[in-house]
Amino acid sequence: MTNAYPETAPPENEPTHTYAPGSPERQSVQARLQDLRAQTLDIPAFIGGESVFTDETSDVVPPHDHQHLLGRVHQSGADEVASAIEAAQAAKAEWAAMDFSDRAAIFLRAAELIAGPYRDTLNAATMLGQGKSIHQAEIDAACELIDFLRFNVHFAEQLYRNQPNDAPGIRNQMQYRPLEGFVLAVTPFNFTAIQGNLPTAPALMGNTVLWKPASRSVYSAYFTYKILEEAGLPPGVINMLPADDGAAVGGPALASEHFAGLHFTGSKATFDHLWTEIGNNLDTYRTYPTIVGETGGKDFIVAHPSAHVEQVATAVVRGAYEYQGQKCSAASRLYMPASIWPDIRDEITAQLDDISVGPPEDFRNFLNAVIDQRAFDKITDYIEHVREADNAELLYGGTYDDSTGYFIAPTLVRAHAHDEKTLREEIFGPITTVYVYPDDAFADTLSQVNETSPYGLTGSIFARDRAAIRTASDVLEHAAGNFYINDKPTGAVVGQQPFGGARRSGTNDKAGSAYNLMRWVSPRAIKENFNPATHYSYPWNQPDATEPHAESRPEAGDGAVA
Repeated sequence: MTNAYPETAPPENEPTHTYAPGSPERQSVQARLQDLRAQTLDIPAFIGGESVFTDETSDVVPPHDHQHLLGRVHQSGADEVASAIEAAQAAKAEWAAMDFSDRAAIFLRAAELIAGPYRDTLNAATMLGQGKSIHQAEIDAACELIDFLRFNVHFAEQLYRNQPNDAPGIRNQMQYRPLEGFVLAVTPFNFTAIQGNLPTAPALMGNTVLWKPASRSVYSAYFTYKILEEAGLPPGVINMLPADDGAAVGGPALASEHFAGLHFTGSKATFDHLWTEIGNNLDTYRTYPTIVGETGGKDFIVAHPSAHVEQVATAVVRGAYEYQGQKCSAASRLYMPASIWPDIRDEITAQLDDISVGPPEDFRNFLNAVIDQRAFDKITDYIEHVREADNAELLYGGTYDDSTGYFIAPTLVRAHAHDEKTLREEIFGPITTVYVYPDDAFADTLSQVNETSPYGLTGSIFARDRAAIRTASDVLEHAAGNFYINDKPTGAVVGQQPFGGARRSGTNDKAGSAYNLMRWVSPRAIKENFNPATHYSYPWNQPDATEPHAESRPEAGDGAVA
């Protein structure tokens, strides 16, 4: 038995490796890339700590080399979901009762494993399975996931210490109970860190979890689960259920009376569907479920005439095209003043001329392949739309090839009307659209930025004029949950810019913050009275000195007011 009350030191963000030519970390991850390419993994479901292999499998291939087999993933269905719910319920009481310092130690150890011996593995798996460059993998699969694990422990400690005031003879406590049931975590393909955070954040707070990873990132999900297992996560706390058909897991999970919460990142359409299903099943549940979700964005960069040309252009190239634009925060619509647009355009195209597109194993490639055939077809449909559109034109790029991998050149579109669909719709690819406005229409343009898209995730303003910055910040208050001044609208850092948006971008519960962890507990207020009353009466209902004695007052039942 221990009666210590340990407190972790305030965390710091994990340093990012540069992977410069000749560096040991570059050589190490390159060797791990070769090792993984030479293997073919058999990826099961993990239920109650056991590997579960099913009769149905699908192939896992790199987006940049779709003829190469990385592994085969076993598909989950209703039977596996039922087993996972049973395992989660069986593990729940012991996991919730575990001292927080012991739960925290598991996730802190997982962070250390990722920072050390598994860094190359998780980075290489993200590069191969999700088509990320080494830089994009490093800031995601390594640094951001490490930060999520460490900062969540820190934020949870702060939450548990948030206790109510006492009074004379009264002790008050706030118990932060886990939810009464299991949490369903549905994770996206584009960030290994989010894929790791969505199941582990509720688990840290004492919940048990069913985890449905995206079919297009199940390769790195496998390694993430194995790291948690090595860190000491008990069986049944997180149960991983791969499935190409999300409904095969989501349907039976949401139909269970034990469903208590949804932690989601993905498309708006899928989130809308899940929310509707939860509403339809309300009578089934023991409690109103917690719903936390982040969907998409139509994220903007607005430049004022006072903006610095090279800074704007660089923000566009990085913000729109890194990871092939497959970020919910990617800069997919631009509003540029006519006076400096020609210079910004020339700088953007000059930088794009230097960019190479190809496999992530070649570190010279700034852009890699989009995630799969479905994404390739959707994105290229937008390119062909622009070729035929009256209100849009291709300024750069527009070429593509899926013969070996799903490669699309970085593409710049100019829209000549505010309602052009490439300005309104989330594309999720290496395409960004510019609208050029007259310099004297800055205020009106801000209103168009605010009204054009249903989303409200990220956006940025570039200006040297402070009044213009203030105006943009005020007008666009609800247009972005993460707002950037003189910076690209991507790259939120855990502990620095808690991430999330409202409107149709989600519930804005700010991943990587205490706000998110608060959603995975159900508080119970506990009052303890050290000196309970022994009689009903209070001083206020005693007679004044001039009133008759109490014994002469009428009794209740003799016409008195009881």
